[in-house]
Amino acid sequence: MEQPNLEDKRAVYLTAEDLRVAASIIYNAYHDDPFFVEALATTNQVNYEQKLRAAIREELTELWQQEQPLIGWFDGKRLIGVACVITHQVPLGESRYWHWRLKMVLGTGWNSTQAFIKKEHTILESLPSKQYGILQFIALGTTEQGKGNGAKLIQAVLSWCDDQLELNGIGVFVNNPKHSALFIREGFSHLTDQTIGTVDGEILTYQSK
Repeated sequence: MEQPNLEDKRAVYLTAEDLRVAASIIYNAYHDDPFFVEALATTNQVNYEQKLRAAIREELTELWQQEQPLIGWFDGKRLIGVACVITHQVPLGESRYWHWRLKMVLGTGWNSTQAFIKKEHTILESLPSKQYGILQFIALGTTEQGKGNGAKLIQAVLSWCDDQLELNGIGVFVNNPKHSALFIREGFSHLTDQTIGTVDGEILTYQSK
C-alpha cells in the first residue's frame, strides 16, 4: 500500500472562500460529539443537525470577523482539515458579544447558547492565565483520518502559538481518550479533569515556547 506523503501537505490561514468547506468538515467531525449532543438536546435528528450547522456557521463567522486564526490543512488545493483558535482579544464566556448571542439564540435556542457560554467560561476559569487561547475546533475530513494528518495539524497550531508573543499558551477541552492521547503526544499536558454539563472530559494545555 502506498504511504501518504505528508510533504505534499501544508498549513495556511483560511480565506473567506474556504469557510463553507471548513464548516462541512467541522460538522462531520463534531456530529456525534457528546457536548454538542447534550447542548443541542432535541429528540428530532433533523432539528439537531440544523442546530449544529447553525452553531458551527455562526462561530466560524464570528471568528472570521474578529480576525481569529483559522488554520487550514491542505493537500494541494484541497482543504482536508481545520483548526480554529480564539484568543483573549475577543470577549469569551459570559462576556460574549450581544450580536453573537442573538445569532446563536436564533440558530440554536436559548438553552443551547447558554451551554456554549458555560463551556467557555469553565475552560477560561481553568486555564493558567488570561493570556491563553482556546482551541475551539479541530477536525479532519472523514477520509483523511489515520494518515498522520491529525498530528501535523496539531503541530501547525502549536507552531502558530509559539509565534504569538501575547499568548502564554493554548487550552482545549477533550472528552475522547483517543484524542487526548494524540494531543499529549504532540505536546499538550493534562491540566484538570472537568465535567461540562454531564459530559466528562479533561482540559489540556500547551505552554508556548
